Amino acid sequence: MPTPIRTAAIIVAAGRGLRAGSGGPKQYRTIGGRTVISRAMEAFCHHPQIFAVQPVLNPDDTAMFNDAVRDMHYQPPAAGGATRQASVRAGLEALASQSPDIVLIHDAARPFVTAAVISRAIDAAGLTGAAVPAVPVADTIKLIGDTGHVEATPERARLRIAQTPQSFRYDVILDAHRRAAREGRDDFTDDAALAEWAGLTVATFEGDPANMKLTTPEDFVREEARLGAMLGDVRTGSGYDVHAFGDGDHVMICGVRVPHSKGFLAHSDGDVGLHALVDAILGALADGDIGSHFPPSDPQWKGAASHQFLRYAVDRVTARGGRIAHLDVTLVCERPKIGQYRDAMRARIAEITGLSLSRVAVKATTSERLGFTGREEGIAAMASATIRLPWDDKGWSD
Repeated sequence: MPTPIRTAAIIVAAGRGLRAGSGGPKQYRTIGGRTVISRAMEAFCHHPQIFAVQPVLNPDDTAMFNDAVRDMHYQPPAAGGATRQASVRAGLEALASQSPDIVLIHDAARPFVTAAVISRAIDAAGLTGAAVPAVPVADTIKLIGDTGHVEATPERARLRIAQTPQSFRYDVILDAHRRAAREGRDDFTDDAALAEWAGLTVATFEGDPANMKLTTPEDFVREEARLGAMLGDVRTGSGYDVHAFGDGDHVMICGVRVPHSKGFLAHSDGDVGLHALVDAILGALADGDIGSHFPPSDPQWKGAASHQFLRYAVDRVTARGGRIAHLDVTLVCERPKIGQYRDAMRARIAEITGLSLSRVAVKATTSERLGFTGREEGIAAMASATIRLPWDDKGWSD
């Protein structure tokens, strides 16, 4: 029985991305509601043929990186170098103890790589030892001289745009990088060029036009618009929750501990605001309610912090390829007074969901001393959620 091929991936994320404009390194900016690097890494972390994902970072970016990929599994990040070539070598050296057969090298600034492209990269490296994804050139290309005049028009049929992940036998590309370092060659713009210099024959395989590299501010604008256009199924959901007061000295509301002369009678922490939001999101998904996912009869949820319920609901949206556009909560109570805690509540909801603060609203009102809230027997909360999902050819996403 043949030994399975061990494939690792290097995610090169140490660059500064200066051409992308202000806003910090482009790999940590958001596009389509998620960071660029989380999109780029996810496809590799979840691919069944890849056993190790090796990020290469600027050490100054460690906190941003940890926040962006907190739910993924990967090797301890390697420190990048002054050039992309040096960063790739750092990633290769970091993988030495893992002994991969094949390594894929991918730019973190390409967030739209698919599992299909990754599979083709693995297959190509297994056959040839060195291969790059390539897409045909649609436009006529001109070779321009120092004067700005056209010197030649290359034959378009022979031209290709090289992408990543570029795939290699691990031992061969590691040797090539070490040789280039010994000889002082640090000017290669991609690993295929270095491999060619080292005497390797580099094959090509089918790339993907959508697997583009984000380089300029215009790239971000264009891709944001493209992603938005794909999410044409706009849905709203509503949620409602209520909890009675009991003994205690505080209540949890929208993820914030609020001092009060009473506590909530509840199976979990009784956070009416977050519970209403969970039901609103699940309602927009047509995916049951909070009780069906976290039944009160299950002892594991006794006293549970409600932020995990909300995070779960957000993950359900993400798993469907969707985005949350807006969340709105209205709290109904006489006391405690909500005003001084409103901003903290909005901030906490934004933190849990990964939304910007401008997409979260928290309001409060009284019932004019009417009903159970007017008698200060408990608190009620109403919530709405607006989400966007991909619209398939049948007109729905289910």
